[in-house]
Amino acid sequence: MSTHGFGFSFGNNDDDDDREHRENQNQNPFGAFGFSTGGAGGLGDILNQFGQMLSGMGSSMNSREPNPPVNYDMAERIAKQQTGKAASINSQEKAAVEDSVRLAELWLDEFTELPTSGGSIEAWNAADYLERTLPMWKRMVTPVAKNMNEAQLASLPEEAREMMGPMLSMMNHMSGMNFGMQLGHALGEISTQALTGSDFGLPVAPEGVIALLPAHIQKIANDLEINSRDVMVYISAREAARQRLFRHVPWLVERLVSSVEEYAAGLVIDTSHIEEAARGLNLESGDPAQIQEAMQQLQNMDLSPKITSRNAAAVSRLETLLALVEGWVEFVVTQAMGNRIPATAALNEAWRRRRATGGSAEQAFAKVVGIEFNAPKVAEAMELWSRVEVAVGTQRRDAVWEHPDFMPSAEDLENSAEFIDGLLGENDGVEFDPIGEIERLEREKNEGDEQGKEEEEK
Repeated sequence: MSTHGFGFSFGNNDDDDDREHRENQNQNPFGAFGFSTGGAGGLGDILNQFGQMLSGMGSSMNSREPNPPVNYDMAERIAKQQTGKAASINSQEKAAVEDSVRLAELWLDEFTELPTSGGSIEAWNAADYLERTLPMWKRMVTPVAKNMNEAQLASLPEEAREMMGPMLSMMNHMSGMNFGMQLGHALGEISTQALTGSDFGLPVAPEGVIALLPAHIQKIANDLEINSRDVMVYISAREAARQRLFRHVPWLVERLVSSVEEYAAGLVIDTSHIEEAARGLNLESGDPAQIQEAMQQLQNMDLSPKITSRNAAAVSRLETLLALVEGWVEFVVTQAMGNRIPATAALNEAWRRRRATGGSAEQAFAKVVGIEFNAPKVAEAMELWSRVEVAVGTQRRDAVWEHPDFMPSAEDLENSAEFIDGLLGENDGVEFDPIGEIERLEREKNEGDEQGKEEEEK
């Protein structure tokens, strides 16, 4: 059995190609971020854009309209170069996807109270994935790029900002190109290896669409040496389960996306460690030997700006939500598939390996959105949902999704006992009513506020 599993990289046995790839990575300024140069076409596109930027610079600097924070035209062109000419979806692939999703939906019905999403079932190739998911990627990338530009400007001394005033338009152009190039390479890579429209809990597919990429799934089945029909049904079940959450938990998608926007709004670039290092070098002495020693010290220092956010809690919320989504999906799918598809355990393990070695939400966010966060604790979340079901049953388990205030916290993933005790103690066995519980909490809060006002007036 192949060790690649669901990994984003399927390997290359050609030593010369591997060596050439490593050399390209060393020469590529974006190699550390996992981006390739895209070959001659990518370089030509960059030079083209640079020429257009210079030719239009005069009019742009006089324009009152702000420059876009990301050059999405460049991003789309570079991504399309990487996806190449993907084979069109044929009628057989389309039928296989539709049949697999319908079968998976029937099996899922037995193990969750959440009904089917009722969305359309679509079979995509890499080009379709890029085109259909780009609008949501734009929504998540734009605030990050915009606030990154503002944070970079804010980190400069006031005198420098005043001197650079006339050049700000050019800098914005360059920044937009840089973001566009990185985004294009990242989306190109993801588009050629994605399996569904919302891998790893990222709601990037259009609303109400259950999408699978049959050509990519066939590669996975070949690598795992598992019957392709079983693999298709298993991945269909995962995607269908996610879409049930996205459709019937109305706050979920917005909470995931708003966490990215909130993180972006608080971006800060910290250069204090660079300034401190410069002060300690004593370059004003004029002594050539001392200056040479100082330059050697500089070479050994990490002088990259530190990018942080004042809204770090947004990242923690994102990590927890992604873990809860994927943990719930894996638990329900394992229940539905376990007795019907013998390879379910092996497929679960391959999916976990994919998260750990190359295909994960945190890596996608790091590459595309620019947010670094810890790997979601999917195993802990799956165990939590399992214990919740044992304690209060399937109906109460799924009712937890009714409101974000009822959701487990990051601490609950580490220790679920207190969370489960809370569910057991609610209403002393009376049927759980999430809306009624919210209204009760709001009444108590209002009564407390009124009582406080009365005491103040006395």
